[in-house]
Amino acid sequence: MPADAHRTKAAPDAGRAEPASPLTERQEARRRRILEACARLASRGGFDAVQMREVAESSQVALGTLYRYFPSKIHLLVATMQDQLEHLHATLRKKPPAGETAAERAAGTLMRAFRALQRDPLLADAMVRALTFADRSVSAEVEQVFRRTTAIVLDATDLTDPTPEQLSAVRVIGHTWHSTLITWLSGRASIEQVAVDIETVCRLIDLTAAPRVP
Repeated sequence: MPADAHRTKAAPDAGRAEPASPLTERQEARRRRILEACARLASRGGFDAVQMREVAESSQVALGTLYRYFPSKIHLLVATMQDQLEHLHATLRKKPPAGETAAERAAGTLMRAFRALQRDPLLADAMVRALTFADRSVSAEVEQVFRRTTAIVLDATDLTDPTPEQLSAVRVIGHTWHSTLITWLSGRASIEQVAVDIETVCRLIDLTAAPRVP
């Protein structure tokens, strides 16, 4: 089993990822190289192909520097997923979804996002496995992933003033989207079944809308 396997194995003395304060331009460029190297390795060989030493070599940073940014392989892959979702969100914003209802727009957007990840299944599997293996030490990074998913759904709905119930529905939809990704990657659901599940859960948005005043 690879040294970086299923548990969240951190470097000695590693706590959280390095920068709580804003990154300098040079630090941001270094972080970008690390994330890109991680995505390349995962695309080629999946979860087991992402080894911290190889990421460091590919991104041209010292191994100790890599661990200061990402204390473990799990931290790194979860951050990579958050980065991939950011890029995906930007792409989705360029072409707003069609649909007469908020539910239709949300479902359409999430299926577009799903198909984007489907095009690189090894990378998708590596990121989702990391999300599944993440323990409490990775909670901040995991929260960023789910916040980005929520933002993608909210943007798709085009709701200017969502009700508290709709916001709750959006969070449930995000969790369901991640769950369907897991079931598809594990071969337990077809893309057709995923589409049905996403369309079904997205109806919660319309069901939780505030009633219209006559």
